Amino acid sequence: MVAYQRYVQLSQSSDSEERGQAAHIAAMAYLGHRGPADEQAALYAALMNFLDDSSVKVRAALAYGLLHSEHAPRPIMLALAQDAPVISRAVVQFSPVLLDADLIGIVRSGDPDMLAVMTLRPALSTRVALALLRIDDPDLCIRVLAREDIALPEDDLMVLSERWGDDAPTRGALLKRKDLPGLARHYLVGRVRDALMGTRIVKGAIQPRRLERLMRDACDTATTAIGEREAGRGRVHYTKTLIEADQVNARLMLHALVHGQVLFFADCLAELAETPRAKVFTLLDGGSRAALNALFARCGFSAPVRNLLARMVSHARTADLADDLAARHFIVSLLIEELITEHEGDIPHTLHEAFTYLNEQNIALARSAARGVMPAFAAEVPDAVMVPDDQPNRLALPAA
Repeated sequence: MVAYQRYVQLSQSSDSEERGQAAHIAAMAYLGHRGPADEQAALYAALMNFLDDSSVKVRAALAYGLLHSEHAPRPIMLALAQDAPVISRAVVQFSPVLLDADLIGIVRSGDPDMLAVMTLRPALSTRVALALLRIDDPDLCIRVLAREDIALPEDDLMVLSERWGDDAPTRGALLKRKDLPGLARHYLVGRVRDALMGTRIVKGAIQPRRLERLMRDACDTATTAIGEREAGRGRVHYTKTLIEADQVNARLMLHALVHGQVLFFADCLAELAETPRAKVFTLLDGGSRAALNALFARCGFSAPVRNLLARMVSHARTADLADDLAARHFIVSLLIEELITEHEGDIPHTLHEAFTYLNEQNIALARSAARGVMPAFAAEVPDAVMVPDDQPNRLALPAA
């Protein structure tokens, strides 16, 4: 406890350290005051007097005494927010008494250091966050996007995706947002694809045709995975936009079905056929081949594609394609064999794209399934001989 006379001595000292002690004492006394009004007025006046102290140390001691309190006087905190950088940054970062209007005014000042510390405030409103995002600075954008506690409107996230789609760090920060709209995520995936396709190390390491296949498959996977999540949340805008942009074709529909993304597959059918989703799900779950063909016909698919999709749906009913890699491989292999047998090896032109996709998937799935098989087998039979000694090794090099 400090007597008032001792406080006066400290506040009038020529030593800035002692005046700093007095400023901190006054701040603590004001915040903890429970006495008469005249005493509180005197404490308030004391705080105001320290704003005119010539020493940064003294004003800093005052600021740090009031910094985290919701009951600190706003006029004093506003004054300190315009003080020396070491003081103003702390006030802007921590003081809970600053209103959105106060912070917006600081944003308009354009001080980069002040804007950076503002993004670190314990609580930041959507209004202030949007003001920071609209400054068009990538570093600020990344800082704000990293705040998962701030809800950002979908329209603004879409605008940000279009603005920063070619900036890798900001694009990454956007893709980390769980609330990023499906269309924005789909757009950014396309920018990632273009960036990878243009990178010298990627182009130099992978043969062009294979690189194109890898990227196409990766983009199909991203498109259907995003669509599955959007469909699971009851959002149909993503699927409608893809259809309007003519990006939903037989290949994409097959990809969704092969990977067990049934919600997206059903949403596409419902939009293309202009049929209620409940009816689509009923047909997919137990509809006859004829009923499925009729549904696919309403979607505008050709007869060979309709038959292929109907056959795929029938096979998919008996397997968990979302998680079972072996089931995927089996069904894709089965479809390929059925198509070859049905058309006697002469695949119709209308099925070329779908048949090519199935072949690509068959290879990719076979590779995935084959990984680790031989090491696991070798571990089970450690004493088995792969090439018996009584058989010549045809791969051996001739003696020099």
